[in-house]
Amino acid sequence: MALKIRVQSPKVKYTEDYIEAQYEYQTTNVTEDNSVNYTEKRANNIISGTKFEQLKQIRKDIAEFKATKNLDQVIILWTANTERFSEIIPGVNDTAENLLNAIKESHSEISPSTVFAVAAALEGVSKIFKCTYINGSPQNTFVPGAIELAEKHKTFIGGDDFKSGQTKLKSVLVDFLVSAGIKPVSIVSYNHLGNNDGYNLSAPQQFRSKEISKSNVVDDMVQSNKILYQPGEKPDHCVVIKYVPYVGDSKRAMDEYTSEILLGGHNTIVIHNTCEDSLLASPIILDLVLLAEICSRITFKLADTKDEFTGFHSVLSILSYLCKAPLVPRGTPVVNALFRQRAAIENILRACLALPPENNMLLEHKVDFKNQV
Repeated sequence: MALKIRVQSPKVKYTEDYIEAQYEYQTTNVTEDNSVNYTEKRANNIISGTKFEQLKQIRKDIAEFKATKNLDQVIILWTANTERFSEIIPGVNDTAENLLNAIKESHSEISPSTVFAVAAALEGVSKIFKCTYINGSPQNTFVPGAIELAEKHKTFIGGDDFKSGQTKLKSVLVDFLVSAGIKPVSIVSYNHLGNNDGYNLSAPQQFRSKEISKSNVVDDMVQSNKILYQPGEKPDHCVVIKYVPYVGDSKRAMDEYTSEILLGGHNTIVIHNTCEDSLLASPIILDLVLLAEICSRITFKLADTKDEFTGFHSVLSILSYLCKAPLVPRGTPVVNALFRQRAAIENILRACLALPPENNMLLEHKVDFKNQV
C-alpha cells in the first residue's frame, strides 16, 4: 500500500519556560471510593469541589495556559501517584455520554486521572487547537468512555505507565529467550523502594494496578511462539513490591527467570538491578511529550487518490516503546517486545523522510549477484 505522508512544521518556538507545572502534589492515599486522604501537607494548589467542578476548573486551567502562552497545542502528562483500578460499570463509564453524566454525579468509580483525560478531550475539540493526554501511571485511566470521548473529538491519548527499569529489561530478556527457543516457565520479580510511589503502592488496591501493568508485559512474546507454548499457556509470573523508606528513590529490583531447555533441563537467570527511579523516568517524560507532539503534525493519505490527509488514530500506540502497558486501538495487537516497538517508531520517522523501512535483511550483502544494482 503506497502512502503519501505530510509533516507540518511547528508554529511555536520552544523555550525554557514553555512548559509550566500547573499542580503540585502531596503524598496521598486513594481510598476505596476513589476519594483522597491527604497525609502530608506539601501541596499548594489543590483542586476542591465536586468532580464536575474539578472538571470545569481543569478545563479553565488548560484554556488559560493556552491563551497565556499563545499555544497551538497543550500536552498533559499524568505523573501523579498510582490510583486503584476503576471498575468498568455499564451505565457509568462504558460510554462517553455515561462517563460525563457520572462525573456530574461524582460517581466513586471516576478517578482523578480520568477527570483530567476528559478535560483534555473536551478542550481539544477545535481543529486549530489540540490537546493530548498521556497517562504515566498504571491504573486504567482510559475507561471505555474516556477512549470514546477522545475518538469523538479526535484528540490524542496514550499510555500506560512509564517503562523505565525492571520492566524494560524484562521485555528484552523474555523476547530473547522465547526467540532462542528457551521456554520461560517462571518469572518472579521483587522490588523495594522508599519514595512516595513505594509508599502509595503499599496499599493493596493501588498495588493491584501496578501488578497488572507489570505482569502483562510478556504476553505477546509468549504468544508469538506456538511451538513452545500451547494455546492459553503462560509462565508463572509473580510481582512483589515493598515499601522500604530508607532506600528512597533508589529502587532495588531482583528477578529470577526459570526456563525449560533441551532434554528436560532447566536454566535460571537471576538479576539484581538498582534503579534511580525518577532519573530513569524523567527522560521518558520528555520523549513521550516530544513524540506525541510530532505525531500531531504527521498526516497520511493513500497515494494516487483524492482522499484528504488524515492523522494518527486517537490512541497513540506508537508511544508503546515508552510504556509498560501499551494502550492500543480496539482490535489492534498489543506489542511489548522492546525492539519491535522501537522499530515501529524508526520506520515511521524514516517514512516521513521518504526513506524505505529498515528490515535488516541486507540481501544485497548476502547474495553474490552477477549484476549488482
